[in-house]
Formats: sequence, structure tokens, C-alpha cells
Amino acid sequence: MHVLIAGGGIGGLTAALAFAKFGHQVTVAEQASRIEEVGAGLQLSPNGMRVFDVLGVSARIEANAFRPRAQEIRMGKSGARILSIPLREASRSRWGGEYLHVHRADLIVSLGAALEERQPSAVRLGSRVTGYTNANAHIVARLESGEDIEADLLVGADGIHSAVRAQMIGPDAPRYTGNVAWRAVAPVLELGEHAPPETACVWVGGRRHAVTYRLRRGGLANFVGVVESKEQHAESWSATGAREQALKHFKGWSPVVREILKKARVLNRWALYDRDPLARWSDGRAVLLGDACHPMLPFLAQGAVMAVEDAYVLARLVSTQPDLAHALETYEGVRKPRTARVQLGARRNAHIFHRGDPLSQLATYGPIWAVGAFLPSVAQGQHDWIYAHDVTDASGYA
Repeated sequence: MHVLIAGGGIGGLTAALAFAKFGHQVTVAEQASRIEEVGAGLQLSPNGMRVFDVLGVSARIEANAFRPRAQEIRMGKSGARILSIPLREASRSRWGGEYLHVHRADLIVSLGAALEERQPSAVRLGSRVTGYTNANAHIVARLESGEDIEADLLVGADGIHSAVRAQMIGPDAPRYTGNVAWRAVAPVLELGEHAPPETACVWVGGRRHAVTYRLRRGGLANFVGVVESKEQHAESWSATGAREQALKHFKGWSPVVREILKKARVLNRWALYDRDPLARWSDGRAVLLGDACHPMLPFLAQGAVMAVEDAYVLARLVSTQPDLAHALETYEGVRKPRTARVQLGARRNAHIFHRGDPLSQLATYGPIWAVGAFLPSVAQGQHDWIYAHDVTDASGYA
């Protein structure tokens, strides 16, 4: 088959590698004219790394990544540790894969380089898919330039503002969550004694929280901060905000948090929107994956990994099922319950991280501390349903 993929992000490139692995010709239409360092860091948990293991790209990804020592929860102002769960040893022994922190640009470059080796010139930059037309034996995608591309399957991996989804489902109807997100990176050497710990650390506090971790073998500090706000902003990774506002939002917080905000070259800021589940993910020979069909709030660090899981399941089912329509129906049936559960978990964490008054903090964080201190295996087990899930084992859906 010739598989046309709209979107050259993480989900789109993973889909291209997966379809290529199963013997298909792929074309990736990416609207950006060049790869930029937009989006900063992300976390790749074992359930995603197992896909990259099977696709033979893990070594490329690990070369410029960082392996955190643990997952932590700390109080935002005092820095007091609430919970610490070991990761470096547990990720492979318990969940069967590495847990990595990577810069989004590094991951895109790694996936793109692997695809270029396997199917040269498969990626077309500066090419945005704006719509499609189904025919009996093929599908025709229209590019913004006016060019038409014929394929056997169109995969809409074009993100939260997906043009493929817009044609398939209709206008988007996002709901503002009441949260604004900040994202920044800063060189660790410039942070001195206030460099973030070598962990995936959530800093919690009243009506806001922050996440810090390291990238690029530990040389770069990543920051994500989420603040409740009535003021709405654009839903865009490239939108920026004022340093004074970011520091005001985290006034009185740990110097580890504030120092990154002081030293960051750019502070990105955008509003977080939520969406209802879609009624369907496919239309004829067009199908969606990742943020195009189940955009997620960033409170479980699973948005990118869910797209990676989608990509592999879709490619395998299309390649092993005799009928395309049945394959797409099975894909949706397999992935919808999984992604919906992760979406719900992310929404739940937003409330847990933003406890304000001392009584609610004690009621919420006290039991978390107790489990981590006295039943560490139970604390690790809270992540089993996410991290131990293995989409490369097709016994559950083949």
C-alpha cells in the first residue's frame, strides 16, 4: 500500500516507520518548512519505548536523552519531598522498557533520520494536507498548494488542529479548562545550586503546579508550569509570555522552579483546552491518530506516547487484517478505551496537583507519602496499567 501521513510529528513519523516495517510505501506531508526546537521536553515511558525497540530506533533516541533516577512529588514552596519512586532500575525490570526524557526536536530528528535511511525522501516539508476525497479503491488528499496526492490510506496525524479531523467530524469545539501552561528550558550549568533534581519531579501547590526534569544527557533543564487562570490564551506551542508574569505566578516557590524561569531564553505560554471523545476515528480510507483524535491534558505525561501506541497498532492491524474497513474498525475498538482511560487519569491529576488549603493537602498528600514510604511496590504499581501495557504484543487484538 501507499500510506500518506498528514503530519510529521512524533505520531506521524512513528506511523511512517511502523508502516515501512510492515512493507508499505509511505509519504509524510509536514506543514512546517523546517524542524524547530518548539515544544521542549517530553517523557517517554516504557510503553512507548517498547514500540521504538521493535522499530529499531531506541539507540538513536537514547543517545541524546536522559534517564531519570526517580519520579517525585514535592511541595512547590518548601520543596519537601512527598513521594519518590525509583525509575532507572524499575523501568526495565518491572515495566519492560526504558523511561527517558528527551527534547522533542531530538526525537523528531532521530525518527526522521531512521525513516530517511529506510525510505529516502519520504518526508515532504512545507506540505499541509487540507482535505481529502474518498474513492472506491484509493483516497486523494489535497495539499494547501493545490496539489493532489493519491494513496491507499490517509493517516491524520496532524495534531489538535487537524484538518483531516475537521473534514471527518466537523468544526472543533474545545472547552477552556481554566488552566494556562508555561514551558521553558535553561542550561543546567547556569542554574548552579538550584539545578533541578535528576528526577521527573512534580511540584504541587495552590491552584498551580510545575514539573521539572533534565534533557540532553542532563545538560538542559525542562520546565512545565500550569496555573489556574480565567484569562484565556492561544492554544499554541509557539505562543510566548512575559517573564515577569511567569515569576509572579510562581512567587514564593522553590528557587529550583524560579531559577529556570529566570534563566530561560524563551517562555512559551498557552491555554489548555479539553475536548469530548470523537464519535468515530475513520471515514473510508482516512483515519486519525494521536492528538487529532484524543488530545490530552499534560498531567500524566502520556500524550506523545499514546500517539506512538496508536501508530504501531494501526500499522499492524492494517497490515495483518485482510479487509481495510475491518482493520480500521478494530483499531478504533482497541484504542478508544485505552486512550479514554488515560485522558480521564490526566484530568484527575489536575485536581490532585492543585490542592490549596492545608487540610486538603494533608488529606491528599498524606496517604501518598505513607504509601511511598512504607509500601513502595504498591506506589510503583499505580503505574502498571500505563507503563506495562505492550502494544507490540498483538495477542490482545490480532
